[in-house]
Amino acid sequence: MAQQKINLLEQFFSSSWLRTRITSANVQIKEMVLGYLVGPLCALISNAIFASYLNRYYSDILHWTDKSKFGLFATFMPMVSVIVVVLGNLLVGRMMDLTRTPQGKARPYLLLSAPILMVAIIGLFMTPRNSSPTMQMVWICVSYNLYYALAYPMFYTAHSSMVNLSTRNTNQRGLLATLSNAAGVAAVGIGASILVPVLLQGFLFVDHGGVIDTQASYNHWKVVILVLCLITFLGILCEYYFTRERITEENLKLKIKETKLPMARQVKACMTEPFWWVIILYFLLFQLSGMVKNGSMSYYSRWMFNDVTGEGAAGGAMSALGLIGGIPTAIGMVLAWPIANKLGKRKAVAWGMVIAVIGGSFSLIDVHSLKMVCIGVALKGVGSIPAMYVTLALLSDVLDHLEAKNGFRSDGFTMAVYGAIMVGMTGLGSGLINMLLTASGYDPSLPRQNRTVQSVLVVCYIGFELVCYAAIAVLMIFLNVERHSDEDHALILRHQKEKVLAAGGEWLDPSVRLQREQDEADRKAESVRQEELRQRCVRKGLDFEKEESKYQDRQKILLSWKRKLHLEQ
Repeated sequence: MAQQKINLLEQFFSSSWLRTRITSANVQIKEMVLGYLVGPLCALISNAIFASYLNRYYSDILHWTDKSKFGLFATFMPMVSVIVVVLGNLLVGRMMDLTRTPQGKARPYLLLSAPILMVAIIGLFMTPRNSSPTMQMVWICVSYNLYYALAYPMFYTAHSSMVNLSTRNTNQRGLLATLSNAAGVAAVGIGASILVPVLLQGFLFVDHGGVIDTQASYNHWKVVILVLCLITFLGILCEYYFTRERITEENLKLKIKETKLPMARQVKACMTEPFWWVIILYFLLFQLSGMVKNGSMSYYSRWMFNDVTGEGAAGGAMSALGLIGGIPTAIGMVLAWPIANKLGKRKAVAWGMVIAVIGGSFSLIDVHSLKMVCIGVALKGVGSIPAMYVTLALLSDVLDHLEAKNGFRSDGFTMAVYGAIMVGMTGLGSGLINMLLTASGYDPSLPRQNRTVQSVLVVCYIGFELVCYAAIAVLMIFLNVERHSDEDHALILRHQKEKVLAAGGEWLDPSVRLQREQDEADRKAESVRQEELRQRCVRKGLDFEKEESKYQDRQKILLSWKRKLHLEQ
């Protein structure tokens, strides 16, 4: 049955209207900007907002931390759902492994996730407020797992695989990893931590004299969610049409017949590789600490600062934290790779974590001072720059190492585990926050929280991340996969050559094959350009030969500038 569905998928994605709009053999500007920055930014922004606000929506509008109403549901539902999330990600990863279409094995799931995400997002915020607690718990459980265990894993596992599958060129891959990470950072930093707090927090949490009007807030959330659905849908379409899986296409072009690998072989290959364990533990610690921090940020901004007494001021404080923390990460998009190229990716991440721990500790000097907390957040952001931008490239190095060592890629299982961590840590982080808030006596109707609640918020927003960052710095000692890169790539080429020759094909060096493909793409593009110019000249009564001559003169000037710039560099 599963194989029949895969065959139908392959037929469906053979349609010309579903083809990628990227035809270049090498990564070009259009693919970088639209496929790895703009598209993912729009697609990820809704999830970033949920990471910061969904738990507070549940606690302050639906009151799910009220023990008399929901018991321990708020603590255990997100944590138990992590199991379902992991299974959902493993299922998506397995489906990707079985899928081979003209549009790749991951990109199809980007497109398929779009309508399911729309339904799931709407379900998250349509919990019937006036129904019984039992009905509300059932609704929350179903909608939460539809989003986090099915819809978002389908998108995120495919999205996360794109850097690994885009190209083997390490420089291009590093640039795409930087842009992809920048999209995620911008979604969290600009969208969820700056724009929403400043522009929408008072709208989403309607405050009357320090008390939230839950009905008005509930109605406003429904309006915002419809807008987020549209932005998410358009972002996914943009990422789908402006990306390309060149590595998946390799075997199709080389006419290598692939056998469907049992998941058990991938699992064994990954589980017996120390580098794999280190990179997975890194992502687990980094993501869990980030989710606990982001999930508690709205609470911290509302209840911890001396001058904050309402939602408007809390939104301003949260925006200030997001802006201060976002400036280093924005600058880091330019600095991350020069630092990584000089020190090596592993050392850059390790030393960055050390700086982040030392700098972030400044926030603990006065946890009620917005100025002091902002200083600590900024310094921590500086240290986390390499971790934010180069670790996807490190993961790609690990996957290449596994391919060289075993003769097959382990993207499916690895990205399923990666996706489970990225998505599942949201539930684990929320459950941890809810457990601590409930146990400490959190009450959103009070003008000020008790000391125990305040201590919990300091641990969640500041302390937990510093401990995880210190552990990551130690982990990086054991992730010396980069020293194998040249040897790994040589082995991968040897395996490909053996398979091509065994199948009776002609082996071409990848550089020759890519150049031929690029020449053909350029030829087709030039033909299309000339035809478009010809039609334009007919419409406007222009002379084609004269217009073509102008174009060629402009191209000569551009080529001259490029050569001059290259010589200066």
